[in-house]
Amino acid sequence: MKRSSYCGNVREDSIDKDIVICGWVHSRRDHGGVIFIDLRDREGLLQIVFQPENKETFKIAERLRSEYVVSVKGLVRKRPKGTLNPNLLTGSIELVVSKVEILNTCPGLPFEVSNYREISEELRLKYRYLDLRRPSFQKNFIMRHKVANEVRVFLNSESFLEIETPFLTKSTPEGARDFLVPSRLHHGSFFALPQSPQLFKQILMISGFDKYYQIVKCFRDEDLRADRQLEFTQIDLEMSFVEENDVMDVIERMLLRVFKNVLNIEIKIPFERISYADAMLRYGSDKPDTRFEMEIKDFSIEFKECDFKVFSSVISKGGIVRGLCIPEGASFSRSEIDGFKNFAIEYGAKGLVWMKIMESGVESGIIKYFKDEEIKVIKSKFGAKLGDLIVFLADEEKVVVQCLGALRLKMGKELDLIDKFKFNFLWVVDFPLMEWNKEEERWQTLHHPFTSPQGVVSLNKKNVGTAKAKAYDVILNGIELGGGSIRIHRSDVQKEIFDILSTSDESAKEKFSFLLDALTYGAPPHGGLALGFDRICALMAGEDSIREVIAFPKTQKASDPLFNAPTSVSEKQLKELNVRIDVG
Repeated sequence: MKRSSYCGNVREDSIDKDIVICGWVHSRRDHGGVIFIDLRDREGLLQIVFQPENKETFKIAERLRSEYVVSVKGLVRKRPKGTLNPNLLTGSIELVVSKVEILNTCPGLPFEVSNYREISEELRLKYRYLDLRRPSFQKNFIMRHKVANEVRVFLNSESFLEIETPFLTKSTPEGARDFLVPSRLHHGSFFALPQSPQLFKQILMISGFDKYYQIVKCFRDEDLRADRQLEFTQIDLEMSFVEENDVMDVIERMLLRVFKNVLNIEIKIPFERISYADAMLRYGSDKPDTRFEMEIKDFSIEFKECDFKVFSSVISKGGIVRGLCIPEGASFSRSEIDGFKNFAIEYGAKGLVWMKIMESGVESGIIKYFKDEEIKVIKSKFGAKLGDLIVFLADEEKVVVQCLGALRLKMGKELDLIDKFKFNFLWVVDFPLMEWNKEEERWQTLHHPFTSPQGVVSLNKKNVGTAKAKAYDVILNGIELGGGSIRIHRSDVQKEIFDILSTSDESAKEKFSFLLDALTYGAPPHGGLALGFDRICALMAGEDSIREVIAFPKTQKASDPLFNAPTSVSEKQLKELNVRIDVG
């Protein structure tokens, strides 16, 4: 029997027609001698009916169990009145079976595919082929395919060329750890799997291809979390003779098309733009979630000479005082507020002070240190209302920013202030070109050392602290979808950057000689961006983890239970590579 239709695609226009469908037994019900089975394939479910008059098919139906694979022929009919299922696209029809063939059987399941419940990640990934059969899960991957297709159609229409770049490349240890691959032909030497195609796409621009893109695998040996895997996919693109606005415009129009054609959601472009400094001040994050308000306010000027010495002394030593107004937070108990203090301490703060806006006035253990005018300023700056709770942190800027940013998100979730059906896009721009690393006592780049500075004639270690980068990150609902920049296209500027980073000429040449040489051969101005493809798909699917949109992800412990990887290899393989394992 040759399949003539997918289960989930059968509609009322097939009524009174004979069709053949194939799939898995999703569920089985015996109703007074008539057997009903929901047959499932990637497109959905269709109810099939086995009637006792057809003894041959009915006898086979009695043997069917969950996840048996069958091929079925029958007549499509309208479901009897009162038996329609509005939750299914095929809920108004059913198929009366005239012929059935069991193509394969299935033993007892480690977990039910039809009735999904919370099971361990280890078990899900060990039996990933069963996990992937779940209808809600298959929708994620059908959607992922559609997103990739829309991206390609859009970029092709914009004259981008899809060009593949190598997976075996040179190790340039910057940021995350590289995955190293020993070379059989060059004993003692190693390839590295690329953390991104960054250097390759810059070479392609120097080669004159003008517009490049790739939906590409990248590799980073780093600790895993909900939005991070050892291997991940990104939409990578680069353009020549452009500035920031050109790259940002392409990304906005591409995402507009993707959301419209895949989810039928109209997103508004151009996206809001916010400076890095403003994002850190107002939201305590360089990837702010703007689906709810509750902005952080700075009081370092107002409290510079206040009587509350905890604040004034911190400010005099170069620290800051910032606060957060939690709506209707005055109802929190003392123990709950103590919980906020402990939360702050986890982020490195020394503590946290609070004020409640009550009918009787402002309640707080520190209220006696504040003048009436200072209280008015606090209430006015927050727009605080009766029943609100205001919390303050006084410390060095980094601690205050991180702590209040985390507390803001925590409160947004716990108080249910976040609209989960919103898609709030924005750009974070005007990043500092570099930041000072206290531990190593040196400058380091915020993005990567190939990012072009904004309008600086000549850079040095004295003025680099105020220099801004031609960099931009696109954010969706508090998640960084991707980042990019205009690249350095002149070798003299690139040398200035390496000098500030204390990268010697010898070290720069050893790591990046191919790029540095290429820049001297007529490199055009160019820039680009990389978008986290897995992150986009997870957000569009409403999933909290990118593992739900990656077919074969690794566990939190960076292992693959299905293929039992990583694993040891034979002595013969190691000998060919001239590699010896030292278990000590």
